[in-house]
Amino acid sequence: MTYQYDLFVIGAGSGGVRASRVAASKGYKVAVAEGSALGGTCVNIGCVPKKLFVYASEYSHGFEEAAGFGWTHKGVDFNWSVLRDNKTKEIERLNGIYGNMLGNAGVEVISGFASFVDAHTVLIDGNTYTAERILIAVGAKPFIPQFTGSELVVSSNEMFYLASLPKKALVVGGGYIAVEFAGILNGLGVDTTLAYRGEQLLRGFDQDVRDFASEEYKKSGIDLRLNTDVERIELVNADDKNGARIVHFKGGHSEEFGLILYATGRVPNVGSLALEKAGVETGKNGAVMIDKNFTTSASSVFALGDVTDNIQLTPVAIKEAMALIAYWFDGKEVDFDYDNIPTAVFSQPAIGTVGLSEQEAESRGLDFRVYQTDFRPMKHTLSGGTARSLMKLLVSNVDDKVIGAHMVGEYSGEIIQGLGIAIKAGATKAHFDETVGVHPTSAEEFVTFSAGALKERK
Repeated sequence: MTYQYDLFVIGAGSGGVRASRVAASKGYKVAVAEGSALGGTCVNIGCVPKKLFVYASEYSHGFEEAAGFGWTHKGVDFNWSVLRDNKTKEIERLNGIYGNMLGNAGVEVISGFASFVDAHTVLIDGNTYTAERILIAVGAKPFIPQFTGSELVVSSNEMFYLASLPKKALVVGGGYIAVEFAGILNGLGVDTTLAYRGEQLLRGFDQDVRDFASEEYKKSGIDLRLNTDVERIELVNADDKNGARIVHFKGGHSEEFGLILYATGRVPNVGSLALEKAGVETGKNGAVMIDKNFTTSASSVFALGDVTDNIQLTPVAIKEAMALIAYWFDGKEVDFDYDNIPTAVFSQPAIGTVGLSEQEAESRGLDFRVYQTDFRPMKHTLSGGTARSLMKLLVSNVDDKVIGAHMVGEYSGEIIQGLGIAIKAGATKAHFDETVGVHPTSAEEFVTFSAGALKERK
């Protein structure tokens, strides 16, 4: 058959843009459909604007800490609308860059939401488009459970465009989005409560990291409430839809908040795709099912990134796109290694992690040892701050290889990137020991662990 395109990509997020650009550069005739702004979640309502908000919220702590270094300040004020609007201008600039990149690569950009007609055809605003191959790269969306008053909460999507900041806010959730936004709100001067129904925040992270980070969040000013769940929400004034809300918690306690953010996970954004018309099978939460080569149950349809409900990280989607291109053009079977992927949580303090947690290593029956320390960073010897940092290294007793590294503290994201390279390359504890530390830094702790830092494990 003859098709209009060699490749049609649904979704112009990180993975979709990379796949379409590279495929076009190799001679494919490519189109990409996007119903929202170019760049996807990460650029528009995710990593990029969130990191800008984190930077903004850190200044308040910096002002407090500056006095010990001789700085005085008077009349410091924060203007939410300036931050919000400057952020939006920067995102619009990035949207333009993405448009130029696609255009320069020869990719046709079609504005609108796509749905399947069959395994080679999509429908957008009444028009049909055919392609030999179709790639689904629509990402994920926030999940908010349904309960009485759930329409009165916001998701992370809306947080970037609030008309004003509340005096008091409730963040519900225990994952990285919840702890990041709790830190943002707290740093911007909002009386912030973080409520999670579980025993501890950040499920899936190393237990010591979870416990340590939670205590640091509380020290920063966040009102952390574990084993706490919401029963229902109602307006204080039924005629004022933008007014205060009353949250009724399970257990009988009720409290008033100006904003309620639900950060309770994300699910694949497949609702309007009509996947069944293409014969594309889905699994848990609607995730598109794929084989190791990113092929769905329909041989002409492929999927990657968050829509497959794998590891929901922008760099992972980009790497998957490159692996898929190599499969198509070079016939290289995909051998994507999902182990030892560095990641950071931009909470306050930040978290950086790569490799196995202590609990994962134990569950695999590995023979390993743990080096661990926590300390007061040098900056706080003058700032008067009580914040501490945690560092942890897991080492195999079989071959001395470092199998996990974890940090809670300033610059964790930057530091863990370098450690990710070392661990990916198979560095041993001896390699770490032989590396000269950069002094005085927190990072040098990772290359100075001695037997005195060995953790006693049960």
